Amino acid sequence: MPDIVITEFMDEEPVEDLKAAGFTVHWDKTLCEKPDEIKALIPNSVALIVRNRTPVDDDLLSAGPNLKVLGRLGVGLDNIDTDACEKHGVTVCPATGSNNVSVAEYAICAAMMLLRGSFYAKDDVLAGKWPRNDNVGLEARGRTLGLLGFGMIGQSAARMARGLEMEIIAHDPHVPADADGWQYAESVSQDDLFARSDILSVHTPLLPETRNLIDAGVMKRMKRGAFLINTARGGIINEDDLVAALKSGQIGGAALDVFAKEPLSRKDAAKFADVPNLIMTPHISGVTEESSAAISRITVDNVLRVLGEKT
Repeated sequence: MPDIVITEFMDEEPVEDLKAAGFTVHWDKTLCEKPDEIKALIPNSVALIVRNRTPVDDDLLSAGPNLKVLGRLGVGLDNIDTDACEKHGVTVCPATGSNNVSVAEYAICAAMMLLRGSFYAKDDVLAGKWPRNDNVGLEARGRTLGLLGFGMIGQSAARMARGLEMEIIAHDPHVPADADGWQYAESVSQDDLFARSDILSVHTPLLPETRNLIDAGVMKRMKRGAFLINTARGGIINEDDLVAALKSGQIGGAALDVFAKEPLSRKDAAKFADVPNLIMTPHISGVTEESSAAISRITVDNVLRVLGEKT
């Protein structure tokens, strides 16, 4: 039986480091789709490494009495029952700081695409049309970027946006007032954030208090034609309310990299059909060649450190 089980994709070189350290490794990028197989593999395993598609709950942990560490290839923990991990004595190690630049870059790129709007013109151009008057966009300079959540990713986005001469406001009661990032952003209340933002970018965890936080009521309080970007977690923005707001023009455009259910079922995907000004990507804002390498390296280093401490 393997000593370490890896259930999703990661860079290969750090996996070889696990083997070089003397561990037997079972690595199957599709294991996240085979929960029964995971349970069959972990009874004698000391470490489990997952991304966001592998649910880790009390039932799974009970099948691995020898587990010492859970390596998270990323930073979000909403697929992991951290209370159950504590109960079973399993140390949880997210790859903190590994992808903040890639997510921030995605958010800024999405903001620019939504503001300009002209990136939807390809079919018209290929059809021989020249719809210049229909594709007059907006400049980023002078626009107000609102950041809901001001951790490492939000602060990285603020630094980038400052270079575009944007006005930056942020709301995060958990970030101390003396944090370096506040030199790039004005700290505001949540209500002010919603009311003042031309572009609202979400960078907060999915918690009971943030689920469906941005709903029809919030969208009505935003500027008409404002833009929404979500690279954090699906479920923070109410998807049905967003669809309605996009169709009515209350929200001028949106970029969604995360969804309440991933991957989208046919039913969930159908509600987004024919919705105007909507960019959709498959939870890849944090996945670049550089961030993937960093995530894999940090995760393996964390796992080896904890195993060294617990042996």
